Amino acid sequence: MKLVTAAEMRSLEEGAARAGRPPSVLMEDAGLGVAQEVWLNLGAVPDRKVVVLVGPGNNGGDGLVAARHLHDWGAQVVVLLLAARGDDDSNMSQLVERKVTVQQITDSKSLGALDEALAGAEAIVDAVLGTGRARPLEGAIAQVLDRVAEARAAGPTGAKIFAVDLPTGVDCDTGAVDPHALRADVTVALGCSKVGLYTLPGAAHTGEVEVVEIGLPADAIEALPIELLSARWVRERLPARPAGGNKGTFGRVLVVAGSRYYVGAARLAALGALRSGAGLVTVACPASVQPLIASGLTEATYLPLPEAPGAGGIVGPSAVVEVARALEGVDVLLLGPGLGQGAAQEAFVRQLVCSLSEDGPKVLVDADGLNNLAKLPRWWERVSARCVLTPHPGEHARLTRRSVAEVQGDRLAAVREAAEAWGQTVLLKGAYSVAAAADGRAGVNPYANPALASAGTGDVLAGAIAGLMAQGLDPFEAACCGAYLHAAAAEGLRSELGDAGLLAGDLLPELPRTLRELRGV
Repeated sequence: MKLVTAAEMRSLEEGAARAGRPPSVLMEDAGLGVAQEVWLNLGAVPDRKVVVLVGPGNNGGDGLVAARHLHDWGAQVVVLLLAARGDDDSNMSQLVERKVTVQQITDSKSLGALDEALAGAEAIVDAVLGTGRARPLEGAIAQVLDRVAEARAAGPTGAKIFAVDLPTGVDCDTGAVDPHALRADVTVALGCSKVGLYTLPGAAHTGEVEVVEIGLPADAIEALPIELLSARWVRERLPARPAGGNKGTFGRVLVVAGSRYYVGAARLAALGALRSGAGLVTVACPASVQPLIASGLTEATYLPLPEAPGAGGIVGPSAVVEVARALEGVDVLLLGPGLGQGAAQEAFVRQLVCSLSEDGPKVLVDADGLNNLAKLPRWWERVSARCVLTPHPGEHARLTRRSVAEVQGDRLAAVREAAEAWGQTVLLKGAYSVAAAADGRAGVNPYANPALASAGTGDVLAGAIAGLMAQGLDPFEAACCGAYLHAAAAEGLRSELGDAGLLAGDLLPELPRTLRELRGV
């Protein structure tokens, strides 16, 4: 399913107008779709009380159309205008002709009418502000939204809130939330779902998202660059598993990872690659650490690496020669989990990454691979290999010389700008992870799972993506499919374990089970 920004939505609406579907026609379909969702959620609407909060502009117009249909289907409709509508508003005129109750709420003196309207209501339609919201909520609109929230918290109505396109106060592009924003039970997305509905904190205000068709140009929607990842999207891209294949068929991964302080990271990353289907995995790690990793990982082969002088268990810069030699015949290099940070690791990462060519193996840089790379000014100008970079917000901030707050303030923009500037695929991890390619494509993961806030889960993710790349997926599709697979596996465990206590190792046997489900086997 495609996601849109506010600018992209305006472009789609302009395209619809050129194709003979002006705003008035789109509004009619939008309002009907909202009314139908109210009907479906309530079970029926005859004699049910529905309050419609109507703001200015097209979002309010959608609400007026919904109010008309709900009235015509037998609902007891009360329309509360939070902004004046023009005398030429035909949708308003049709409600007046039907003698629908319409009241103006423009200041604190008229809030009594709101309390009266809310009494006994079973549904509240939030048609106040949509994608065009540009300013903080204030005045009568802020007061009304606060009063509705208070009424729901007190529990006198039990009314469900249906947001038209977006809950009022949620930013379409960033998911930022105004202090007065309502929390919807259902958000009826018009034509396309919006990026902000799948970005925290906005995602916590949306409830269930239902997309309704309003007649936007299908070819233009298909060409949109932002995809909400789904089981179907991933299934169509998973690598084939021919019956006659062998371990060489399914790719070779070299995992350069681990140190005396982080023994488990290399193991988790290697097993993530194997559990996602890679045929062969070699772990390249400091020589003194190899026995510790091998004791819990018998399925991999090993390349013990020279260590930094005077620093046992830490890879040294001279190890670059050994790794470069081992890359012959390797499909993917996974660099970084558990390497640690310091002068020796920084020199090793810099020399290795800058020596790789576009014609060599694909590369995934994670964790301390990223942290050490970030210390090299304008590092992207010296990297020619095809890479996937998988930072969490802190690592992304270090790579881009920005604050974590700036990165999290607009996650989609942050990852797309980085992918374009670096000419690489970037996966910004976290709730609703976002992957972006250098050409502007983006994939938004539909999952936010607090159970994944556990050490080592990122190492498993890095391994899973590397394993998919080794089987032939291009970097962007591997990042998207790996992120979805990893999150879907965690969702399966969440139903069993809850939101806390999941260990990174728990994910490993769940990966192939989730792959089987995705393939429909």
